[in-house]
This record gives sequence, structure tokens and C-alpha cells, in this order.
Amino acid sequence: MWFFNSPEIAFGEEALSYLERLEGKRAFIVTDEVLVRLGQAARVADVLKGAGFEVMIYDKVEPNPSLETVRSGAAAMAEYQPDWIVGLGGGSAMDAAKAMWILYEHPEMDPEGINPIEILHLRQKARLVAIPTTSGTGSEATWAVVLTNVAERRKLGLGSREDLPDIAIVDPSFVMGMPPRLTADTGMDALTHAVEGFTCSFRNDFSDGLCLKAAEMVFDYLPRAYADGGDVEARTKMHNAATIAGLGFGNALASLSHGLGHSLGAVFHVPHGLAVGLFLPYVIEFCARGDAGATRYGELAYHLRLPCSTEAEAAAALVGAIRSLQAKIEEPISLSGCGISRSDLAAQMGLLVSNCGNDSSTVTSTRIPDDLETKRLYEYAYDGKPVDF
Repeated sequence: MWFFNSPEIAFGEEALSYLERLEGKRAFIVTDEVLVRLGQAARVADVLKGAGFEVMIYDKVEPNPSLETVRSGAAAMAEYQPDWIVGLGGGSAMDAAKAMWILYEHPEMDPEGINPIEILHLRQKARLVAIPTTSGTGSEATWAVVLTNVAERRKLGLGSREDLPDIAIVDPSFVMGMPPRLTADTGMDALTHAVEGFTCSFRNDFSDGLCLKAAEMVFDYLPRAYADGGDVEARTKMHNAATIAGLGFGNALASLSHGLGHSLGAVFHVPHGLAVGLFLPYVIEFCARGDAGATRYGELAYHLRLPCSTEAEAAAALVGAIRSLQAKIEEPISLSGCGISRSDLAAQMGLLVSNCGNDSSTVTSTRIPDDLETKRLYEYAYDGKPVDF
């Protein structure tokens, strides 16, 4: 048995105005200092105040939010007693808002213990709105929660189906003029979600079409969004694509690119989208050399109008298309291009391999690497070598 979960989604021009329909007394906005400085948090607060809400802004969320930040935010939430929580930002802010919400309703919980098995009975105190300000993570449409254990330098893949946002506000005005580098990194995150959602071992009929559509949209519109921050159509399409990809992989799962990328990000602080997107071609090559009957690169390549007469040809065509996209948006294609030294990689290899092996995304791969293969994947990605094992 499996499930399909989706929030109510308001998208397109002036989607933010949907907040005017909320009924309640207190809203708690979870965001970061940058969005406060840019006035985005004030935009949201003003709409909520116009709807009769008292509003508190919690702006302490950092990239890759820590367990400590979640505990601190939940304590502030408990003191304020909101009936609506608003996660405003990229994946970090939205994931932090989900975890804080769980602790607000269950203060006895350890955030590291959030899991899809335990029944939480959320929504006794509050409900959740998610408003993405980047076009990549899809966190507004998933119940995934990624937190960081700073002491152990380890990312934690957590979540409960109950922490899915009640409402997602997908308003393209929040991403107009987004910087090119952030556009590229988050766009590659959306593409990786779409590809892995379609090809992981938990893929299913309900998620397939969403993943295919999202992948197509990213290939079509990411170069334009990267080249011109004011391209309204490209920005709108990429914002929608990120949420569609979130619905797709959120109802399947992410896979090995995320396992490798989570581990890299926790150790070397490489941005999430850059990390998972960088590993995607290597993972395709690795999985294609396994059981060809288990992969779906032919179907994906066919949908993207790429050569696909055999699974091997399709995998090579997908890798080529991704490499071409990375070149257009000036993304690094090797770990050496991320500023990581060979000696530092070697020194941290044990932790990288261990973290990847313990990541919940790794186990959904159609070919699960052993420790030696994981080590080789990091080494090949460092040198930019095609995977031949």
C-alpha cells in the first residue's frame, strides 16, 4: 500500500492574496534574515494582518537548518501560540517550519525522531502554509524534512505524512530577479527530483506523469530563467515545475543522487541543489551499468525526445542532455570544480561514505552501492570521469 498526498495549491499571479481567506488569530512566520531584509517577510505579514491576524516573524533559520534551530523556533512558537504557521523561503525555511510545527504540537519529541510511522495527530494547535521563494526544493508540496546534526556533520532525512503543508502558495513574484547562481542550483534540484522520482524503486503510476512533466519544463525553461531574471514566463514555469517535481518525488521518493549530495553538503557545505544535480549524471551512469531491466531511462529519454533505442543509449543521452544543461547555466560538473581539494576529500571520505550509506534516499536506488562503490563514485565525481563500474 502507498499513498498520494498533496496540499491545496494556489499558484500564479497574485497567489499570495489567497492568504486573505485564512481564518485565525495568530500567524507565526518561519523564515530567514535575508528575506526579512528584502521585504518578503513583510509582504506576507501585511496580507495576514489585513486578514485580521496578529503576526510574529521568526527569522533565525540558517541554510541546512540544525536541530538546535528547530528546538529554538518551537520554543518561540509555544510561547506565541499561533493557529497558523507560515514557512517562507527555500527548502531550509519550509523544512524548519514543518519540524517546529511538530515540536509545537509534541514538545516531548526529539526532532531527530520525526518519522513516517508514528501517528502524530497534528493540527490540534495549528495548520501550515508553505510559500517558496526559490524554484527548486518542492518542499511546499512534500512531507520531507531535512535537518542537520551539526555535531555529527550529518544530514537527516526525516518526515511524517502528517506534516505536509495544508496550503502551498506558488507565487512567481517571489522569484522574479532571483540571482543566476541561485536559479541554477535550485533548478538542478528540481530536475533531480523529477528524474529520481521517475526512476527510483518507489516510483508509481500516480507520481510518474508529474515527474515527466517537471523534467520537461526544467529543460525547456531553466536556461531562460538563468539568462534573464525578468523573464516572466520562464520564472513562472520554473516555479511551477519545482512544485510539480515536489509532488512527483514526494509521492515516490528521492534516490542516490540525494544520498550522495546530502552527505557532501553536510561535510563540505556545498549548496543542496548544486550537490544533488552534480551527482545526477554519475548516478545515471552507475545505475545503467546494473540491471537494465530495473531502470527507466528509456521511457524518460523518449518523453524528452532523446535517443532511446536501448536503455544504454537512453542513459547516455540523458547524461549528455544534463551535461548540456549544466554548461548553459554554468554549473560545475565535478567536485574539484566546487573548490574541494583532493586531500580534503580523502580525509573526509570515511564520513562521506558512512553518511551516504545511512541516508534514507540511498536505499531507493535501483542499484545500491556498497561502501567501495560509494567511495569510487565520490572519486569519479571529483575528477569528472564517466562511471565505468
